[in-house]
Amino acid sequence: MSAPQDYEQSNARQRISAVLIVRNEAQKIADCLATLDWADEVVVLDSGSEDNTCAIAREHGARVSVRTDWQGFGEQRRRAEALATGDWIFMIDADERVTPALRDSILAAVARGIPAIYRANRLCWCFGRYIRHSDMHPDWVARLYPKGQAEFPTQRVHEKLHNPKGLSEYRLEGKLLHWVYDSVAHQKRKAAHYAEEWAAERAAKGESTSLSSAYLHAIFCFVRMYFLRLGLLDGRQGFLLAVLMSQATFAKYAELWTRSRAQAPEDNHADHV
Repeated sequence: MSAPQDYEQSNARQRISAVLIVRNEAQKIADCLATLDWADEVVVLDSGSEDNTCAIAREHGARVSVRTDWQGFGEQRRRAEALATGDWIFMIDADERVTPALRDSILAAVARGIPAIYRANRLCWCFGRYIRHSDMHPDWVARLYPKGQAEFPTQRVHEKLHNPKGLSEYRLEGKLLHWVYDSVAHQKRKAAHYAEEWAAERAAKGESTSLSSAYLHAIFCFVRMYFLRLGLLDGRQGFLLAVLMSQATFAKYAELWTRSRAQAPEDNHADHV
């Protein structure tokens, strides 16, 4: 739903907290923070960086805290939000950038003073081009909301903002740029981390799978991204993404399958097996 047009601006100006969770983002965080100079405060929660991420964030005026007892992306976002003092939360990642049009739309939304959830349209830059199809665009992600009136779940990965109070939801103008993968190696590292988090969460719930299911999910992922979601229109990058994401899909299901078989047998008579 588009943002409401008829409104009366609130007399009391409401403050915005830009909130980030980070780890080893020294190469990207400065460019991200440079697009957040409109926020009343920037809160950075680091989960144990081994580079100078925290120092760079402080140099750019961010308030930095560290929590290394990692419990997943959802819980870390909840912790970061709790550190914010603003009336509104704008959740952003270090590999994202706020365009001027999106900035203006955020400020206008907050000026309305209407409690609501606002979604930004994320546009990914990947392997040398913007990806406008491939099941990656449009990508309307909920990022702006009044503090305490929406929440992230405690999911370990792929967490999405929940709306327990039934707030109206609107779309912001402008783009949220996402520098998603620097290289194939970077994509594989991220995919491996997500696979571990995803499989750990489902294994803890007692879920299991099979290798045939992993294979079928991977095939469908490629078909969906490249054909159904028109990744073929994203050129060679679209094909590469479809291949890589199908591999990542296979890996996460395979990781879940292996977890159900990771426990060693109780006896040590391997020579009889």
